[in-house]
Amino acid sequence: MSQTLFVTTEWLAEHQHDPQIQVLDARMLPPGQELTRNITQEYLAEHLPSAPFFDIEALSDPTSPYPHMMPRPEAFAVAMRELGISSDKHLVVYDEGSLFSAPRAWWMLRYFGVAEVSILAGGLQAWKADGYATEQGHPELKEGLFEAYPQPEQIKRLNDVLLVSHEGGAQILDARSAPRFNAEVDEPRPGLRRGHIPGSLNVPWNTLVSNGRLSDNAHLQSVFEAAGVDLKKPVIASCGSGVTAVVLLAALTELGHKDASLYDGSWGEWGSRDDLPGVR
Repeated sequence: MSQTLFVTTEWLAEHQHDPQIQVLDARMLPPGQELTRNITQEYLAEHLPSAPFFDIEALSDPTSPYPHMMPRPEAFAVAMRELGISSDKHLVVYDEGSLFSAPRAWWMLRYFGVAEVSILAGGLQAWKADGYATEQGHPELKEGLFEAYPQPEQIKRLNDVLLVSHEGGAQILDARSAPRFNAEVDEPRPGLRRGHIPGSLNVPWNTLVSNGRLSDNAHLQSVFEAAGVDLKKPVIASCGSGVTAVVLLAALTELGHKDASLYDGSWGEWGSRDDLPGVR
């Protein structure tokens, strides 16, 4: 089966009973909605058949003070096995339909060595709109067979980004909205400064998305170029907490870019520290 970044609802409906296909629900709440919504209850009320809940919040490093930091490989592998997920299958991830969080799940699985991972175009919303069935509750799945093989070159740490910010060598792209990047509004997470990493370029993640999937390649290229991005040079993607930055990584992957990595701490780390430079 050939690797493809997106699969359609029609394709998944045709292949959902294939034993080599496994579907994962990776929806999550944008910051600020935690007090008004319960994403676990929403998952239990309605999800794709046999899809376990890939809870990005719960799968993050619990020892880090910063949001959504990558967990240890051993902990991630154990969590996947307990969910019934096997690393040798073609995994298809989806979110509510905005493409807000499914790319983060796609990237995490790829980071830990899964060879075949795709995103359901349009997510849950498209699945329902096309008349396909959903289920309630937790699916009953056998323990999965999951081995984690991290790809450390895909992650950049604070010191890596600080060096690039000072000396160049790569382009730092920020996927947050323009008002946040330009320090015109407060961050949705308390305790963070306004502003952005010096030298970074702003590519708001939602400018790359149309109908729950990436826009066509011509549009993607035009958005990057309008932001001043050289698609021939290395990229480090950042955002608020390492989630929507992966939309940029997915878009770069779609365009054939081979040297793009994630600053996992993102502004959640950088903006929380008074000893780091920031532009506002």
